[in-house]
Amino acid sequence: MNAVRAEFLKLSRSLSWVVVLLLPTAMVLSGVANTLASGQAPADGWHTMWLRSVVVHGMAPLPLGIAIIASLVWRPERQEGNWNALLSGPTSALRIAVAKTAVIATAAAAMQLVLLGVLTVFGRFVFGLPGLLPGEYLAISLLIIAASIPVAAVQSGLSILLPSFAAPVACALVASGVSVVLLLTDVGALIAVLPHALIARTTQLGTGTFADPGTIGFGDVAAILACTVLLTAAAIAGSAALLARREVRG
Repeated sequence: MNAVRAEFLKLSRSLSWVVVLLLPTAMVLSGVANTLASGQAPADGWHTMWLRSVVVHGMAPLPLGIAIIASLVWRPERQEGNWNALLSGPTSALRIAVAKTAVIATAAAAMQLVLLGVLTVFGRFVFGLPGLLPGEYLAISLLIIAASIPVAAVQSGLSILLPSFAAPVACALVASGVSVVLLLTDVGALIAVLPHALIARTTQLGTGTFADPGTIGFGDVAAILACTVLLTAAAIAGSAALLARREVRG
């Protein structure tokens, strides 16, 4: 718990929260601008708003946002020469990997909550949509938050492996492009093993876009959660191995 607490203290002093606030807000504003430019109210109400913000967000901006946050979370170790202190301390490589993933995933969850809040405000007060965002979308948001965890773990590992700030972000951009191709071609097996594709697939649940049938079944939810657990465990194990090897070389 001390390792997680220390990472949250670092996170509170970083620029990560700027990403958390601005990126989802920008995505909602983009969807709102497109709708206003059309001169028509959202045809399907909240569903149209969801398609133009959350689904688009999951295709690339969300994974890229997580990648930027991961690079920011690891930045103090690189900039201030804290690698030796980090690796020679009493905290194991596994605990460090878990702590870093936890804070990155928490920031990713905060991004989704900000997006929901901004989406609700604009839907209600700009387009006059009735009530609040339907409960179905809130449930999907919980799945999106879960699907963000393996992306956070993978990007954390890439930030250990690659020495620069931008390289892991570039990897996320490439992975997001591959994800779009996989979704277009409906290659289910590969979607399940690429975290960036998994999160994009999760944002499309119940929308009927790409390979989504427009309905949400128990099997869909179970598959996403199972992939989340397995991919997260594998990514954290890989990150811990990278840290341990770096420890030995140091």
